[in-house]
Amino acid sequence: MMKGVALLAIAAGAALPALAHDPIKAAPSAKVAPAFDLVRTEVGVDGDALVFAHATSGMPGALVPDRNGRLAGAPVYSYVWSTSLDSAAVGFEPAQGILALAAAIHPDFDDTPLDDENGDGNPKNDGKMWHSHWVVLVKDAACGPAGLKVKDIPKGATPKLPRTWPGLPLLIDSPGYRPGFGTSTVEIRVPLRDIGAPKDFKYDGVTAGLRVNANVHDPLLCVENVFKVASGDLSLPGQVKR
Repeated sequence: MMKGVALLAIAAGAALPALAHDPIKAAPSAKVAPAFDLVRTEVGVDGDALVFAHATSGMPGALVPDRNGRLAGAPVYSYVWSTSLDSAAVGFEPAQGILALAAAIHPDFDDTPLDDENGDGNPKNDGKMWHSHWVVLVKDAACGPAGLKVKDIPKGATPKLPRTWPGLPLLIDSPGYRPGFGTSTVEIRVPLRDIGAPKDFKYDGVTAGLRVNANVHDPLLCVENVFKVASGDLSLPGQVKR
């Protein structure tokens, strides 16, 4: 059974309830596509769940990448919440890099083999649907201007991995949390028990495009374009408190 829970519907433009958290606000930018133009990022506790939310100046999820036709060079669009949580919180080895939650879409491959996002009975054809991942991000100059990638697993290495790891040679998890989209908001609910019920942590918001290496080799998945960072500098100024 997947550890994800179904998302409640999101009211248009809704923010989180009045919780103990400090949202990050950003001015709209004419230089960013409205669907990726973050104006508010927040993470808060709602009962037994953490709610990760972004608000954008346009409709999030309205833009999806063009189909590439193969894994090599495949594009990925994502809404990301970078956190100060340790990578061990979701089942990786400790201190592996920046642990981030992401809502992602990539029409050329499916990396959620335990979940059937489109409900057609085949869990292996859902890459064109928005879905969630935990990823560990690290710096790599080979990834161009952004200089970030999802951390690769070296050939022959056998690190500790979450039970919902999708089998790619990356520090990536496919927990089955369904992103919810409204006219100006995107939200993911994560059960507190799944990440050890942390009392507090910091966070930031990012919208970005990633791409699979044309050689399908280390680095396998690079951050190609950072569309917008909520704080402007990825300093993780948001604070979750319980």
